[in-house]
Amino acid sequence: MHQLAQVSIGNSNPIRIMGIINTSPESFYKKSVFTSKKIIEKTAKLMEEDGADFIDVGGMSTAPYLKTVVSEDQEIKRITNAIDAITKVSKLPISIDTCRAKVAEAALQLGAEIVNDVSGLKYDKDMVNVLEKHCPSVILCAFSNKPVEGNQVSQARKLIGQSVRLALESRVPKNKIVVDPAIGFFRKKAQGVLFTKINSDWLQRDMMILKNLNYIKQEYPILVSVSRKSFIGELLGESDPANRLYGSLAAETFAALNGADLIRTHNVKATSHVVQIVKNLQNFKKGL
Repeated sequence: MHQLAQVSIGNSNPIRIMGIINTSPESFYKKSVFTSKKIIEKTAKLMEEDGADFIDVGGMSTAPYLKTVVSEDQEIKRITNAIDAITKVSKLPISIDTCRAKVAEAALQLGAEIVNDVSGLKYDKDMVNVLEKHCPSVILCAFSNKPVEGNQVSQARKLIGQSVRLALESRVPKNKIVVDPAIGFFRKKAQGVLFTKINSDWLQRDMMILKNLNYIKQEYPILVSVSRKSFIGELLGESDPANRLYGSLAAETFAALNGADLIRTHNVKATSHVVQIVKNLQNFKKGL
């Protein structure tokens, strides 16, 4: 049985929900940015009430089309402030969204239980040492430092496999691993450093991924993070992330129907309703 922190996930378990708290003003969706401790406390408490199973804390945006790199010290300061605030009001497990070992170390020492690494442990060579020391649950994104060509669905599966091996070599138990196909992070070009270069169309890539989640995840639960992202904007012709709620919910519904085990979202209450409706319709067995 797979678990993130102490929460069972995948197989016959309900689709889990991870609420996003960004502490980075550089983030692409400004309404998800919280820097005041009081506001973070209020947001975390509301997320728990609205149905979140986890809270994901980020101190540096990883949007590939933005210049978002900040110092490790700045990232640590931001996440320390947030984790301190969250733990005062909520008992939900905390995930730290970082690809840097020192940041992950600081977060785990403060009580975070999950490392969500968008580089799949491939950005910071010291991350594997942190995992070996603390043995947290991990979320592993498809990622490559080199250009990726060919069938992007097969490549996502291959890249995730590489990261899973790194985690297992770091003594992370197999049942504490969740995978992520990295919606939005495969691009022809980008300003940030945390993206995988491809020569094919990134929009088509992301849509293909969402249709093939069960193939990509293999034996591991899979996280899908589509909330407010660029592909929603491209399909809707909507440049402002604030206007992408309904598109996000539609994409999350599609992901839920296609094998998602965990949905990471800015919109906890709305996504919780989506998951409840999908589950009830899927389990409804009354015949004609």
